[in-house]
This record gives sequence, C-alpha cells and structure tokens, in this order.
Amino acid sequence: MSFTKEDILKALSTVEEPDLKKDLVTLGMITEVKVDEKKVSFTVILTTPACPLKEVIRKSCEEAIHSLVAKDIMITINMTSNVTSTRDNTPILAGVKNIIAVSSGKGGVGKSTVSANLAVALAQSGASVGLIDADIFGPSIPTMFNCENEQLGVKKVGEKNLIVPLEQYGVKLISIGLLTKSDSAVIWRGPMASSALRQFLSDTEWGELDYLLIDLPPGTSDIHLTMVQTVPVTGAIVVTTPQKVALADATKGLAMFQQPQINVPVLGIVENMAYFTPDELPDKKFYLFGKDGGKELAKKYNVELLGQIPIVEGIRESGDNGYPMVLKDNITAQAFKKLAENVAQQVAIRNSQMDQTKKVEFSE
Repeated sequence: MSFTKEDILKALSTVEEPDLKKDLVTLGMITEVKVDEKKVSFTVILTTPACPLKEVIRKSCEEAIHSLVAKDIMITINMTSNVTSTRDNTPILAGVKNIIAVSSGKGGVGKSTVSANLAVALAQSGASVGLIDADIFGPSIPTMFNCENEQLGVKKVGEKNLIVPLEQYGVKLISIGLLTKSDSAVIWRGPMASSALRQFLSDTEWGELDYLLIDLPPGTSDIHLTMVQTVPVTGAIVVTTPQKVALADATKGLAMFQQPQINVPVLGIVENMAYFTPDELPDKKFYLFGKDGGKELAKKYNVELLGQIPIVEGIRESGDNGYPMVLKDNITAQAFKKLAENVAQQVAIRNSQMDQTKKVEFSE
C-alpha cells in the first residue's frame, strides 16, 4: 500500500497533546515529514526538553499511523523541543523565555535547595537555565554550587558594563555572595538590596535562556515587589514543609502572588522534607513534620502539587559540598527530576492558556 505525506499528517492530526488538549498538527508540533516507500520519518517539537509525556506522545504517534495508514510502516520519530514563552521583546532579559520565582513563606524550608536542584535538573534535561540568588542578606547558592570563592566577570557592551554570570553544572549563576567575601555580612537597607536585584536582572549578560529561576528571600518583602515591578514573571513556585507553621506562612506567600495588583500565576506547591526514608529501609516513609501538608495546601487553593521531596542526610551533605543531590542516583535525585518535569509541564500549560504576565505598576 502506498501512502503520502498528507496521509501521515491526517493520522497525526488525531493525536492530542495531553496537556494542551489540541492535536499535534494544529499545534505545529509536527515537522520534516519524509515518506519513502514503507518508511516514514518526522520530527515532533515538544514544548520543553523536560517533557514528562515524551514517550506517551511517541507511542500515540506510532499507534495512529499503524492504525490509520498501514500496519507495516517503519516509523522514525525525532524528538526535539522549543520551549514556549509569552514574553514580548522587552529590553530587560530579552533573550529569556520564562522567568520563574521560587519563594517560601518562611526560612528553613529548603527553598534554596529546591531552587538549586530544580535548576540543575532542568539543565540536565537539555534546557538552557539561569539562577539568580535574590536572597541578598543570606546568599547560599554559591556554597551549594561549590563556587563561593569564584568572582564574577565584567564585560563592556557598547557604553554599558555587564556582569558575566558564572556557569556551574550547566546553570548560569549570579549571587551577591559572588561579589562579597564569603565571611562578610551584607548590611544594607531595603532600597540597596532592591537595587542589587535590579542589576542582576538588567545589567547581566544572561543571553538566551529557556528558564531563569529567581531564588527569593523568605517572606514577602521589598525584593519581591522589585522583581514584579522590574520584569513580567511567568509564574511562581511556593516551597513549604508539611508542618502547620510552615503552611501558614506559605499561604501568605501564595496569597501575595494571587493579589489582583500583582497577579503572578502560581505554578504550584513544592512540599519539601515530605518524609524520611532511611537507607536501610528503602520502602519505609516516616513523616517527621506531618503528612501531606503541602498536598492539602495545593488542593485548598486549587494549584498543582509539583513534588514531594524526601528529607535525607545526603541533601545536607550535598548542599555543604556544593554538589547538588540531583546529580546523584538515588530516590531524592529522582524526586527532583520529576519536579523539573512537572514545573516545565506547568509552564507550557500556563503559556498556552494564559496571557502574558504584566509588570506591576504601582507607587511604592
């Protein structure tokens, strides 16, 4: 039986992208269709290299062609990606497709650990990733990336001097900890800290990035307002632990992003320290800080539960040693990789269903 390119496209037009709820052909995700006797090859352009449904889409394409065109066709599918974005050509961070704020209502819930491992996991998937350590008074990203003794470079572009980020584990980094001595305190008033964040955003050579993560300080502060007033934020992630006191503060952080004058989409909740699994009992889960607190919070506010990250001693060791846990091969690394897939998935859904986030405009 002979078949044409049109036959293949017609079959593929029955395959729905599971998240975006439209078919692959209508979404423009099918390219480079080539037909040669009983062979066909084509490319599927995913919305992110971290797509968790990659193999589901591949299998659905094969089944559609075998069912609707011919059972004996040899199919070659190339998977690539083009991360979606709703950002326009604004002068600040013009090459950055998505800006993701990582926040927490209180300190000590592992927000920076989540930021570091999420950034590395996204980079591992093939995405281009940057990370801003916006916790000006308590920068920890340099330690977590084993670069606390490194110095940032400066590059002159036209009449302007631009900061050149460090790159570690495939992630571009900037932190106040890379501009000051590791044993010195940053004793600044709020406006000075806000000015530093504006420089990290507008006076840094970030280049082309799929995702720029901003690791915010705990709570709701000048830094948060500066961020939303300086750049349109694609979405926010709220990190919490299951315990009641953390959930109360996480609720306030979530509510801040959902206020009408700020209106930043909340991509979801990350429940950190969700359970403890000792090495000698890999099938056991001990709920040290309560059970499913983050899950219940996500359900209450109708947002996604992006991940439940276990607490293990290795996370602390990895943070102190500057070698993120996601680079290892264990249950926690898998949890962070799944988190990255879920975040990328929610960004793609948000970009397909919602308008661009606007910069916040109000007087301070």
